[in-house]
Amino acid sequence: MSESAALDRTDLRLLALLQRQGRAPNTEIAAQLNLSPSACLRRTQRLEAAGVIAGYAARVDPQAVGLGLQAFVRVQLEKHGRHGIDRFADNVREWDEVVACHALTGDMDYLLHIVVQDLEHFSRFLLDRLLNASGVADVNSSFVLRTVKAFGGLPLPKD
Repeated sequence: MSESAALDRTDLRLLALLQRQGRAPNTEIAAQLNLSPSACLRRTQRLEAAGVIAGYAARVDPQAVGLGLQAFVRVQLEKHGRHGIDRFADNVREWDEVVACHALTGDMDYLLHIVVQDLEHFSRFLLDRLLNASGVADVNSSFVLRTVKAFGGLPLPKD
């Protein structure tokens, strides 16, 4: 079910509700969709089995757990061979401070979203890990001053 054409209107409404209210009981979700609880559960299980629903997670407030500094770091690699790219990707997967990593087009190769305790933690991460990762040619960091809009789910088609 990798094509969006395989999702009907009810599937899309179900996904939108689950993105906003993932902990709501199945009976509440079913009522909002005008479905029986069993039909709603079958749809949810089908979407999970097909990989459309990739998983469930709690959104944790970084400040509440002592992670007061967020940064976006653009990374340029020295070389763009398969080995260098794979080694960099392997490193990134091991670094807990990196909560997201995207390969980019343009003058920088990657955009890292970093979440750490404070500027000292960021400095240690940058100097001890990122800049020591073989193959990194340049980095450019920007710190988050305020989050205007956080990820709240995908913009699913309405109909």
